Amino acid sequence: MHSNLDENKVTQWQLLLLAISFLTRIPVELRFDVSTAHLNQASRYFALVGLLLGGLLALSYCVFQLLFPLSISILLMMAIGLLLTGAFHEDGWADVWDGFGGGWQVEQKLTIMKDSRLGTYGAAALFIILLIKFQSLFFLGNSLLGVLSAILLGQCLSRMVATSLIISMDYVSEDATSKVKPLAMHLSNSSLTILLLTAAVLLVSLIAASLVLWQTALILIAVLLILRVILIRWFKRQLGGYTGDCLGAAQQLSEIAIYLTLVSVL
Repeated sequence: MHSNLDENKVTQWQLLLLAISFLTRIPVELRFDVSTAHLNQASRYFALVGLLLGGLLALSYCVFQLLFPLSISILLMMAIGLLLTGAFHEDGWADVWDGFGGGWQVEQKLTIMKDSRLGTYGAAALFIILLIKFQSLFFLGNSLLGVLSAILLGQCLSRMVATSLIISMDYVSEDATSKVKPLAMHLSNSSLTILLLTAAVLLVSLIAASLVLWQTALILIAVLLILRVILIRWFKRQLGGYTGDCLGAAQQLSEIAIYLTLVSVL
């Protein structure tokens, strides 16, 4: 990283690039020395990064559909998603289930979650969630516009929900070595506003384009609000707060909640 830019002159564009760098494997050039403040500010663009990922996945799906059957197109698109993110959130999902399933005390759970090895709980949870994603998208694949809308909503809104948890819980102090700690310690009101506006603009745009019914949008919002409450209670009960892995798990759960909601209303 270069320090050509003064820390106080980092632009919003640079913060967006930092958010892309943090959440994906997409190569970007950061022309400044990243600080804790920058990482905190970059979280406002996590939903936007999700929208970017959704756009790339939707595009790849359209290309695959020209060459392959529906099932293969969805599997290839999911593989592209794993490559783009480095399975960042899926790793957190698996770690959470290994830790919560295999540990009794908070310290034990955190130790297990930091272990790079995949346990039985994590492997089973990872298999199940990937299968649910595939089956949901396969069902929605009867309509090209329907599955494209689902991909955009799933990628964007899930990251909005996961990032919003930061304002409602304390970071688990025992997890001091996590790479997400500097970023996750704070979410300003302006960052929360941008995060929510990104999700709102996507929903309104899809409604205006008649790709999503307003009734469906309201149901999605209600489902995600309920899920957010459940996630907060779950993480507080298990750890007394949250870790980076918890945010990854929250993203994964939110994503499948969106897909399953869309499936249920069709």
